[in-house]
Amino acid sequence: MQTRDFPEDFIWGSATAAYQVEGGAHEDGKGPSIWTEFEKRPGAILENVTGDVASNQYHCWREDIRLMREAGMNAYRFSLAWSRIMPDGKGKVNPKGLDYYKRLCDGLLENGIEPYVTLYHWDLPLALQQEYGGWESRETVKYFGDYAACAAEALGDRVKHYFTTNEFLGCSDVGYAKGMIAPGLRLPPGRRNQVRHHLLLAHGTAVRALRSAAPAAEIGLAENPRIMIPATNSNEDIGAAKKAFREINAHFLTAVMEGGYPECYPDAEKENAPKVADGDFELIGAPVDFLGLNIYHGQFVRADRESPAGYKNYKEYPDDTSVLFQPAAMYWGCRLVQELWHPKALVISENGLSGNDRPEPDGKIYDLHRIKYMREYLTQLSRAVREGIPVKGYFHWSLLDNLEWCSGFRPRFGLIFVNYLTSERIPKQSYHWYADLIRTGRVS
Repeated sequence: MQTRDFPEDFIWGSATAAYQVEGGAHEDGKGPSIWTEFEKRPGAILENVTGDVASNQYHCWREDIRLMREAGMNAYRFSLAWSRIMPDGKGKVNPKGLDYYKRLCDGLLENGIEPYVTLYHWDLPLALQQEYGGWESRETVKYFGDYAACAAEALGDRVKHYFTTNEFLGCSDVGYAKGMIAPGLRLPPGRRNQVRHHLLLAHGTAVRALRSAAPAAEIGLAENPRIMIPATNSNEDIGAAKKAFREINAHFLTAVMEGGYPECYPDAEKENAPKVADGDFELIGAPVDFLGLNIYHGQFVRADRESPAGYKNYKEYPDDTSVLFQPAAMYWGCRLVQELWHPKALVISENGLSGNDRPEPDGKIYDLHRIKYMREYLTQLSRAVREGIPVKGYFHWSLLDNLEWCSGFRPRFGLIFVNYLTSERIPKQSYHWYADLIRTGRVS
């Protein structure tokens, strides 16, 4: 560590999600997802694009693996498309879907890249939405457990690391309450909160299924908590940030890590509080082997003795500082989680920046804004590592330019440029910068 910012055994990877990169949406027996239906709404996705081809990883996965290997990445986080494995979300299994993921995992392992599988990244099989109301129903939770077991039994000799779910809030609030992503619903608070609870229960149900089907695997989840940054380094402001972090994330991360809702959540929701059945939190709070944090930005908090909460309303901070560029969120997110709950291990499961990246006349893509972003955030991550916080890895979002949900193909998050007409891949300058970091272990 004297000449490195990160240890030699650090996990360096990148991340994607099935709907955003795979394509092959109607090939080899894949069933429709809620996105297949959402795409049909005029204007639901910018410029009315679809995920039929996306970044075409379904056909270009060999090239993508080659580019990962050449950068020195030793891990790849990707999600399985539930409806590619079970077209209706339950019952019949699609062998061709499982074969695709087996080939992908084999290719990764042959190139020294460890597969980190996410079971659910927002692409629910359409049949479950139509028959049961999707995540409004405990039936969907049950079938998620069956799917988790099926995936682990098929891939268990290849996959040793699983994320059960990705970002509860994006699914429950953005998809079921704000209507901005699939399934595009606008549920009232009580029903939205029940969706939130069922997603927590889905995580716990998957943990139990994976423990049975793949007992040697390491299991975690990827969550994007709201990161609180103390306004100063005073003990008072640090304490306020910790309290705010626990309470503001009460409905998701705190519930998982503590095995129950802190009183502040049901007290605030009153009659809209989720209905909890006996045994729910025994599942939800089951121990995990690692915790994935999706960290992009943060917000400042300061102690306030006059406030009943003990801290100043986080929505009032920062004042004139962009909330979208807060590198300190990387350090404080890791530190607050560690001090509150002492997880066995942490990984940064997502971190990245979009841009309007285009090749210059010389054919290169000079995404210097992304290099600046990565340098600042990873400097803060190295601070956490030096202080002994058990951060074991970093997955950059994203490996490829991709279909950014309702924003279509305009935002480009990739280390690798994708020409969506030809599927050509062009590594950006940030890709080469990241490769140097991986090689040296130093943020330069």
